[in-house]
Amino acid sequence: MENLQVKKYEDLLVHNGLKRTGARIQVLEILSNRNSATSQPYLETVVGKEIDRVTLYRILKAFEEKGIIHKVIDNQGTANYAICSGACSAHHHDDGHVHFNCSTCLRVYCLDEVKIPTLKMPKGFEIGQVNLIVSGICQDCNSSN
Repeated sequence: MENLQVKKYEDLLVHNGLKRTGARIQVLEILSNRNSATSQPYLETVVGKEIDRVTLYRILKAFEEKGIIHKVIDNQGTANYAICSGACSAHHHDDGHVHFNCSTCLRVYCLDEVKIPTLKMPKGFEIGQVNLIVSGICQDCNSSN
């Protein structure tokens, strides 16, 4: 891993009040280098015995609470994680984009360019989170058929 990338991850952790640990940096690197959201089981496979399951769970939970990543539940009910946009924080997730679940490869993609429209709620209702998942066949699977 390049020193520049490590510095970027370290700065992100410090900015969010988290300790700069090798495990946290490794998880950030994995999530940042994927073009789709990543499940915890996949992360467990990639990190092997370097990070135990409980530590990985705590890292993902801390990252989500700090607005570093967001969680998307796929069509199989598995939590997948993706890096948040720069607009997210510990107090507000701004992931107003569509998530695409490919029914062929089962990957979950953040479609940042496809925005979820603003919803006008009836009086007394307060939105906590909006998640729009579209299912179908992704570009990679579509071009290989």
